[in-house]
Amino acid sequence: MPLDSYLLRHATPEDLPALYRVCLKTGDSGQDASAIQDDPDLLGEFYVGPYVMLEPELAYALDSSEGPIGYLLGVLDTAKFNGRLERDWLPRLKKTHHDPVGDPAGWHGSDWVRHAVHHPFLRIPAALGPYPSHAHIDLLSEARGQGVGRHLMQTMMERLTELGSPGLHLQVSPKNKGAQDFYRGLGFDVLSSPDLPDDTLFMARRLGEPDGED
Repeated sequence: MPLDSYLLRHATPEDLPALYRVCLKTGDSGQDASAIQDDPDLLGEFYVGPYVMLEPELAYALDSSEGPIGYLLGVLDTAKFNGRLERDWLPRLKKTHHDPVGDPAGWHGSDWVRHAVHHPFLRIPAALGPYPSHAHIDLLSEARGQGVGRHLMQTMMERLTELGSPGLHLQVSPKNKGAQDFYRGLGFDVLSSPDLPDDTLFMARRLGEPDGED
């Protein structure tokens, strides 16, 4: 399907069920996580909902003829957003989802997401200081390989630059080599710092600079 067959628009609260489905269908390092999550909405509640509700000006849904097929989510100031996340979003999730206890090797289903709800990574390491904004994108498989993701990320970078952000960071699963290559092609580099967590990669780039090579 060509790029002009899709519509990028601001997401609304009414889109959340469809966007949660996209999150689930891409929740296993870009692959379908339906078979390994026992709570089909929790990934979306944690990774999508707060952006749509707390930073709606930078939350977008990608529409196809059959409805939302992806999303593009951004935050101008991560420190401020994390404060709102902790104050206005996570308390409800903590009340409705228990914190798994014991050895993580014994966790199952959505337990790792439940753990993240109760122990979110909200501090801002010094390595992220030059990159105060962050973004998150997911597309269903039928929207990939057509330049859509690149177009969406360029759109987000342009918007953040307009808003005055000097830099953008994002988190990538160490297992998702395709995503890492995609972001490198957009000029992102992996950050290395002892104060960054070991279970994810942080990639970042300055804004207002040329994109990477195609």
